[in-house]
Amino acid sequence: MEHLINSNVRDIEISGIRKFFNLVAKYDDVLSLTIGQPDFPTPTHVKEAGKAAIDMNKTVYTPNAGIPELRKAASDFVKKKYNMEYNPDSEVIVSIGASQGIDIAFRTILEPGTEVILPGPVYPGYEPIIKLCGATPVHIDTRETAFQLTAELIEKNITGKTRCIILPYPSNPTGAALPETELRKIADLLQDKDIFILSDEIYSELVFEGKHQSIAILPGMREKTIVINGVSKSHSMTGWRIGLVFGPEYVMKQMLKVHQYNVSCASSVSQYAALQALTAGINDAEEMKVQYQERMNYVYGRLVDMGLEVVKPNGAFYLFPSIQKYNIKSFDFALKLVEEAGVAVVPGSAFSELGEGYVRLSYAYDMQTLEKAMDRMERFLKNL
Repeated sequence: MEHLINSNVRDIEISGIRKFFNLVAKYDDVLSLTIGQPDFPTPTHVKEAGKAAIDMNKTVYTPNAGIPELRKAASDFVKKKYNMEYNPDSEVIVSIGASQGIDIAFRTILEPGTEVILPGPVYPGYEPIIKLCGATPVHIDTRETAFQLTAELIEKNITGKTRCIILPYPSNPTGAALPETELRKIADLLQDKDIFILSDEIYSELVFEGKHQSIAILPGMREKTIVINGVSKSHSMTGWRIGLVFGPEYVMKQMLKVHQYNVSCASSVSQYAALQALTAGINDAEEMKVQYQERMNYVYGRLVDMGLEVVKPNGAFYLFPSIQKYNIKSFDFALKLVEEAGVAVVPGSAFSELGEGYVRLSYAYDMQTLEKAMDRMERFLKNL
């Protein structure tokens, strides 16, 4: 009866990141720089808040949108950090990680036949959901613009079917961030257009130079923009699965319906831990960010010394060097790197066809691991 399975589901591929991660698991003595997960433990005070929630029997269903205290804390957090204003009662939803937030956003605004513009290379989690909605992803080549989706590139690709534009910055896999000047150009372009913006800002607390700015605060953009955020990257809480969705009331009340029938609510215990993270731990990411920047500078310098072309990132915890000069497919390069040098990276092809010719390295690992990995990689490239 396999032929009866939804064809949109059958056509979806398992994430190239996970596929390669699983592939290299069978090799011994491999230094893996594959998974985009903070190597820091969840802050102690946040873990204690989660434990206290269990001890106080806060283990029941919560309101669909999340506990009021957390929605208020989330609203206060983005107001203080990014000057964004959202009504916690009607414009904030607590999702099960940022991924589920993206899912309910797309399922609310997309219809069969519509198009979604997104940069390439790009995180592979958007395209499958777009296709499940019957919509079409339109990847825009950003390799010549330092991996930034510019207003000029967007304008060339807008059609009568364009329903949404994704701004995933700081970026996975490139670490690129959009400067305010470009955000303003994009805002000016979209002022008079009935097109949604999905602004994935999950790495907003990990911007190295300057401060993160959301397009949602620019004139005319709030009513068009759905903002995705969460505590996974900022507070090293990936397994707690708490995402935050912000948007104008007219779209959020529709999104809440999808969320309600999708999951009912996020984990109650995780919500109380996230409440602690966004209040007492409002600046927890600062110390992590300092170490990420130190690691980034080290790995970036090593890659440049190896003769690799790489755009210096301004956020997240990834580097995306080009391997085009070796004239080898990114999957083959990555597999060879594992087999001959014991270093695992992610093939660029995992991030759309526009990622071919690159590999992604995560530097969310301790310096000792990074130093060993770079030494092995340098020896590998000399013999390639």
